[in-house]
Amino acid sequence: MNYLAHLHLAHTAQSSLLGNILADFVRGNPTGLYEPDVVSGIYMHRSVDKATDSHPLVKQARALFRPDYRRVAPITLDLIWDHFLSLHWSKIEASITLPEFVSMARNTIEPNLCHTPEKFQELNEYMWPQQWLTRYSQKDYIGKSLNGMASRRPKLSALSGSFDDFLLQYGQLEQIFFQFYPQMMSKAQQQLFAQSLTINELK
Repeated sequence: MNYLAHLHLAHTAQSSLLGNILADFVRGNPTGLYEPDVVSGIYMHRSVDKATDSHPLVKQARALFRPDYRRVAPITLDLIWDHFLSLHWSKIEASITLPEFVSMARNTIEPNLCHTPEKFQELNEYMWPQQWLTRYSQKDYIGKSLNGMASRRPKLSALSGSFDDFLLQYGQLEQIFFQFYPQMMSKAQQQLFAQSLTINELK
């Protein structure tokens, strides 16, 4: 769900933008199915997810959600990280503006969509024209996104309520973001994510 963060970390690591955003639509070993740089990007995405899920600051952020919504907190946090990254982009990334970055990412990814799963192609049909990545800076758009997922997937109905906790804990979540995300950027700059995968995860 945190499409902007994955794209930005990929850019920071000089990794494949396509591979890093495609990864959630690929199961198992992608080797041989895609170009080597795309495969490397898929593995980087998985490594970023693993590092995020186990990070003490992310666990601290999850604990800010009330018990009824803690189960879906990881999904909500994905959107929250994109919210703060979009909102504070100029403080995080000085080399390119957010609209320029989004345009660059779109122009890099769209020409290669014919080689990707249909569901991923459908995502791209909405994400770029509807300007998700820049609109994530708006609190109400985060709420709209969470409500949309909740309505499409009844098992995730708690996502709607989790938006209230996002608003209630906004200041603390913002502080955690500014502690957590620079650490992820540092790892990306050092290209450490691809190196952190275990042999079993590469199968």
